[in-house]
Parts: sequence; structure tokens; C-alpha cells
Amino acid sequence: MCKSLPAFQCASYPGYSDTNLDDTRKGCKTPSRSPFQKFPRWRPGLTGGPEPNGRARATYVLSVLKFTYPTLFQGWQTLVGGLLLHVSWKLGWVEISLCSRSDILSWLPASALFVGIIYAGSRALSRLPIPVFLTVHNAAEVITCGFQKFVQKEQTSLLKVCSSLFLLVAAVCLPLCDTQFDPNGYLWAFIHLICLGAYKVFHKLWKPSSLSDLDQQYINYVFSVVLLASASHPAGDLFTALDFPFLYFYRFHGSCCASGLLGFFLMLHTAKLKNSTTSGQYAAWSFLAKVITASLSPLFFVMTANILTISCLVIGGVGEVLLVYTERTGT
Repeated sequence: MCKSLPAFQCASYPGYSDTNLDDTRKGCKTPSRSPFQKFPRWRPGLTGGPEPNGRARATYVLSVLKFTYPTLFQGWQTLVGGLLLHVSWKLGWVEISLCSRSDILSWLPASALFVGIIYAGSRALSRLPIPVFLTVHNAAEVITCGFQKFVQKEQTSLLKVCSSLFLLVAAVCLPLCDTQFDPNGYLWAFIHLICLGAYKVFHKLWKPSSLSDLDQQYINYVFSVVLLASASHPAGDLFTALDFPFLYFYRFHGSCCASGLLGFFLMLHTAKLKNSTTSGQYAAWSFLAKVITASLSPLFFVMTANILTISCLVIGGVGEVLLVYTERTGT
């Protein structure tokens, strides 16, 4: 008698065909392709080749393998990042100084928002294509622009207002035009947007000279590991993940390790780039990275789009270009 998963589990994981579900109900529990025979591989239209950054590898784990246990996955990501950052600090490769307890405590609200960013982002990426997610992600700038204009009463250029409007229109219209509309995916994407916007506002208001960007990231990592580890059992992820069919496969382990390593090196490179360039140059490099990621992702992951969806993505891109221009010119 064959050893395999029940039909209801087979239908929910990649690599299974529905053609044999009727046979399964009749007593044969052998799916068309068992996870113990062949692990899902990179292939054209789904995944393949080197990813532009750690986001694609994380998306492979989240959306292709369907490891949708964010407290565990993001807990692993932040644990790897925190350990590597700690080792780099002790070896003298990076400089971290956590001398003021009051500054650390005052940064904890931002760390809580950071957990919201990565948790909601993980949920959203498991359901939405990368270009769609990035379009919603970019709209967080609308929150910071609105805060500067209406709360702080700062003088805001017309070009920056237009940039924010483009980003807002793209993010709002995209769910209405998306042929792959997923309400839960967009819900988590907008929660991610709100947390990211609040994080940027907090970062703008909170400017102690004693904590560098790496200091802040180190605190974020430690806080995230503690909070996500504590939440994994109440959220039900801790024991539910034991039923994940690819839990003991090397490709799953390799993808998780690669995602953690790439995420850390991307964070480190971003921090160094931010400190060694002007805000305009950093915005330009960040925009270029997003364009490369969004352009290459359809080659790695399946995405269906119509003219309206593409138009929303283009509008969001125009808004991002205007934002980069305002940063470079200081307007």
C-alpha cells in the first residue's frame, strides 16, 4: 500500500495534479507526483536562474513551496541576520555601539513596527506577484509625505505631491484591475504599507546620534526573534509546520538558508550604501534594484496581467521616478 499524503493535503501543495483525486477517494492514495519522489524545481515561468536579491528566494519558499508560517520563516530570517550581524560585530567587520539603554528602549516602538512590516510582507508575498507587492510597498511614501505636509506643516514641492499622488493612485487602483485579485494578499500588503509608513515617520521624528542604522537593525533583529518565537505557538505555526511535506528536503533547507544569507547581505549592503551616498543617489540605486526585481520576477514566477494592471504598475513606476528626481534635486 502506498505511503503518501491525504488528498486534501495533496491538492494544496505544488507538484500535485488533481487528475487522480477521484482515484484517491476510491482507495488509491498515490498522487500523480509524490513529494517523496521529486521536489519542485526551478522551471521557466515559475522560477529559475539567479534571483536579483533575497526577495525572490523568499518568495519561492512562501508561494511555491507554500511554507506559509510567517512567525517561523521570519523568525528564522531575523535569527540568521541577527547572528551574522553579531558575529560581524565581534570580528570587527562592522561597528555597533549599544551603550545607552534609554535610546534602546525608545527605539522599541520602531522595532515593533519592523515586526509588522516583515510579518505582513511575508503574508502578502505568499499571495501576490512581486511587481504588485512592490507597487503597494512604494505607496508608503504617501504616508511620510502626508505627515510632512499636514502634521509638520513643511513646505512640500508640487513635484513631490504629484509623485505621492501617482503612487497612491497606482496602489488603490491595482486591486480593482488585478486579474489575480487576492483579498487576503492585498489586505496584508496594505497592513505592510501602513507599518512601513509609520516606521518611516517614526524614523524621521526620532533622530538620536547615538544609534546608527546598524545599531537600529541589530535591535530590530533581537526584538523580532524574541517576539516571533513567542508568537509561534499561540499563532499555531509551531506544530502545524510539522505537517509541511517538504520539511526534510534539502532544497527547502537550502532555500531557507539562502534566503537568510541573502537577506543579511542585502541589509548590510543597503546600510553601507546609505551611509556612503547622498539621499538622491541612494534613492536612485534603490529604484534601480526594484526595477530589476520587478522586471525579472515574471521570468521566475507565474504572473497574469492585463492592460489595466500593467498601466497601474507603470503609474507606480512614474511616481517612483518623480520621487527619485525630487530626492536628487532637493525639491
